[in-house]
Amino acid sequence: MTRIDFHSNVPDKLAYACRLVRKARAADVRVVVLTADRQAMDALDEALWSFSGLDFLPHVAAGDPLAASTPIILTDSDQAELPHHQVLINLSSATPAHFARFERMFEIVAADEADRLAGRDRYRYYQQRGYPLTHFVADKA
Repeated sequence: MTRIDFHSNVPDKLAYACRLVRKARAADVRVVVLTADRQAMDALDEALWSFSGLDFLPHVAAGDPLAASTPIILTDSDQAELPHHQVLINLSSATPAHFARFERMFEIVAADEADRLAGRDRYRYYQQRGYPLTHFVADKA
């Protein structure tokens, strides 16, 4: 059963996702990051290349010919064909359709009201279905 970790009160979802991806890659874990739309995916792509001068985080979009051999996959589609299912980081406000295929999922919830309410709905959805949940409140600093 998928383990689901909620990280709420996140001031900058992109920077937070970059740090999570870096941590996962340090543990040799393959990661899929689901964004709300193409614009958010493009912003994440740029952030992964530029957020740290010391870390190389190889990533491609879902559907890329190199996806099967690349440890970080970015997608803005819930229906994308994905080559691996270790960790899913959800940056969208929707419940991913195929989250149960993953060993672990991180739900990243911003501090703004709309994202907070959507995050609460997702938390209840998973809770009602018996998924193991943890909750971490991010520092504002």
